[in-house]
Amino acid sequence: MKQFELADLFDRIADLLELKSGENPFRIRAYRRAALNLRSVPGDLEEKVRAGSLEKIPGVGADLAQKIEEFISTGRLEYLERLKKQVPECLVTLVGIPGVGPKTARLLYDRLKIRSIEDLERVLKQGKLRSLPGLREKKEQNILRGIRLVQSGRDRMLLGTALALGRNILGALKSLPEVLEIELAGSLRRRQETIGDIDILVSSRNARPVMERFIKLAGPGGIQAHGETKSSIRTGQGIQVDLRVVEPDSFGAALVYFTGSKEHNIRIRSLAVRMGLTVNEYGVFKGKSQKRVAGRSEADVYRVLGMKWVPPELREDHGEVEAARKGRIPKLLEEGDLKGSIHNHSKWTDGAHSIEEVAKAIRQKGYRYMVLSDHSRSLRIAGGLSIPELEKEMREVRRLNQRLVPFRILMGSEVDILPDGRLDYPDSVLARLDVVIAAVHSAFKQPRAAMTRRIIQAIRNPYVSILAHPTGRLLGEREPVEVDLEEVSRAAAAASTALEINCYPQRLDLNDVHIRQAREAGARFVVSTDTHVLANLENLELGVATARRGWLAPSEVLNTLQAEPFLAWARKKRPARSR
Repeated sequence: MKQFELADLFDRIADLLELKSGENPFRIRAYRRAALNLRSVPGDLEEKVRAGSLEKIPGVGADLAQKIEEFISTGRLEYLERLKKQVPECLVTLVGIPGVGPKTARLLYDRLKIRSIEDLERVLKQGKLRSLPGLREKKEQNILRGIRLVQSGRDRMLLGTALALGRNILGALKSLPEVLEIELAGSLRRRQETIGDIDILVSSRNARPVMERFIKLAGPGGIQAHGETKSSIRTGQGIQVDLRVVEPDSFGAALVYFTGSKEHNIRIRSLAVRMGLTVNEYGVFKGKSQKRVAGRSEADVYRVLGMKWVPPELREDHGEVEAARKGRIPKLLEEGDLKGSIHNHSKWTDGAHSIEEVAKAIRQKGYRYMVLSDHSRSLRIAGGLSIPELEKEMREVRRLNQRLVPFRILMGSEVDILPDGRLDYPDSVLARLDVVIAAVHSAFKQPRAAMTRRIIQAIRNPYVSILAHPTGRLLGEREPVEVDLEEVSRAAAAASTALEINCYPQRLDLNDVHIRQAREAGARFVVSTDTHVLANLENLELGVATARRGWLAPSEVLNTLQAEPFLAWARKKRPARSR
């Protein structure tokens, strides 16, 4: 679990550097990027240190590799300790609030003596913020929204972080001979977008060695509880992990119970009562004699209740119990169904790798094609391409396609939707692209009606194939834009424009609720990793899990198509002369 602790420390260094005047922004970004990649890099960090392969991690050069080695050997970073002495801790807390940048944090700290989020809330209520230069009512509203975001996410972590951490703990336990079966449970198994704590369920006839190994994984937060069949620890990141050990005959029933959701469990218990059965974490029992009739496997539990097995992602009481009783649980999307990798960036804009490196990594994953989608010219912060630069990139793609056959790079662009709804390139340029992905990257605070008109205008453009990250949210950092998604979904269905399910852990946008809403409107989807570094390709499972939570079948996801059918779909809405 050290890679997660180290990622947090690198993020803390970036926060501290941001608060120091005159620091190099590229250096700050380097720590941010390394932290992000450490959270998603596969394998054991200590093994990479021993193998001398740290610099193969994207964003990790000689300097950061040395700091990783220092942390692995000593458990601390001397550089971080020096920085802490230079910047007050409360400033780090303030700058972590969306809407409060380093300059604002300094003003709040120096002029208003604000030392905590609670201090800031009090000053906001008193209207004192407006006494500071540049802080007007709109800024106050943004900071208040930021405080709400921080408070709502304070005890929760992103799905990607929780999944990697949970799997690390599973790996530490499953090698024990006493462990017969082991599974993640709770909201993590259901793949909710944020997770409160991690639940692990083990089947064993001898729980003691399992518990002893588990409590040794506790971080500075320590052991919260230690019993014969249930223990709780806190990791180095302050995340609570609960372990339960059950007998093999109860494992299936316990897995249903501890996976949840609460609403799903209530529904199946009510169904059981009507059938003269009792369902709990120990099994399914019949009549007054309480004879056990199921419990060893989940499938048996559902079968006794007259149901097909329900995939964990659907267990939210959104009609899955009724569908399972009628045998109508859909075949949900799986990673192996996807033939094309959509939405990929390269060094031409803000990606970390050459087009060829990205293509080869995607091909190695088993994909048949990819869509290259570097940014358009207005997004200067990401190095957006001018039209002449885009034309040069097109020529490089043509050369690469000759070498990479049968793999294929489809030439695309992530084109900004400007505030008035126009696109960042003229139609004459868009017509030369295989795939156009439209996205909002600016003017996030537009009123609902204006934002809805803006997005729908782009959706209806005959060259736009996909609407990327439709709500623009960043979990824990930025709220979704104000937009009528029902109207957008209807427009997308009518215009044959796909809606993206973005796999980036802080986006997962669209979310499951919006996917179901758009599905009912007749919209179709793509699942894409929004790859900027190769490690982002590993996030595919997060987007697929979100699609599954939205009840999507493979036929509703367009990048399950091979390259030619996908291209034919992308071109069918275009004027006949440009197909």
